[in-house]
Amino acid sequence: MERLEDCLSFLIGKAQQQVTKASREALAPYGVTPVQFAILKVLWERDGLNGAELCARLVLDSATVTGLIDRMEAGGWLERRADPGGDRRMSRVYLTNKGAQLEAPLDAVMDRVNKQFVNALGRDRAASLWRDLETIGGVSREPKAARRSPASSRFG
Repeated sequence: MERLEDCLSFLIGKAQQQVTKASREALAPYGVTPVQFAILKVLWERDGLNGAELCARLVLDSATVTGLIDRMEAGGWLERRADPGGDRRMSRVYLTNKGAQLEAPLDAVMDRVNKQFVNALGRDRAASLWRDLETIGGVSREPKAARRSPASSRFG
């Protein structure tokens, strides 16, 4: 490798910094961080997950998710409840009304962030980048009938 810019890790890291900065700034008026948005997004898709399910879906360790849930519960966005199946070893995480009401505004904010980068790249390059990042990150898209198509939500 001749230059630092030839290193994929460096380039992805720099891109991540820019996207995270834009996301952080866009979410700041709501008092939500990008990783808190991710937890909310997962619960908007399927409320009432347990900690292990959240960890698996977000690909985060349990200590990180537990700390995030603690802070988000203190902020009034989430609440823990006993497992309805009676398993006392497990609690489930549910959105509060306050957390549920953030869905439309935060989705709109993050759609604008996505659009900012799509516009910078162009639609075709952005679509290719998304597929490549999903492959590199080992992220598969779960089919969901009610979800907007990726093309319309990302590039429309």
